[in-house]
Amino acid sequence: MTDTIDLLEAIGRDASLRHASTEELTTMLKQAQASEALTGAVVSGDSSQLSKELDCPPCDPPQSTQAPGHEEEPEEGEPLKTPPAPDKDKSPSHQ
Repeated sequence: MTDTIDLLEAIGRDASLRHASTEELTTMLKQAQASEALTGAVVSGDSSQLSKELDCPPCDPPQSTQAPGHEEEPEEGEPLKTPPAPDKDKSPSHQ
């Protein structure tokens, strides 16, 4: 049986394998005597068997988001806070 890590590396390195159809990749894996977990992951699209074989827990998505933050609304009667304007009259000093 060919090492699963080596096969995954070969698939990642070779564009023709990386973009191959499920049938083509399954045929190649069977010829290479790939593990049942790797072949099953390709056929079903479910990597849970492969995670078990490689002894790595499934990755959970991060809990944070990439959305912009929201500032608190000013209370009624409170002036809006604006950042100070850059001082355009000052030029950087060069030494």
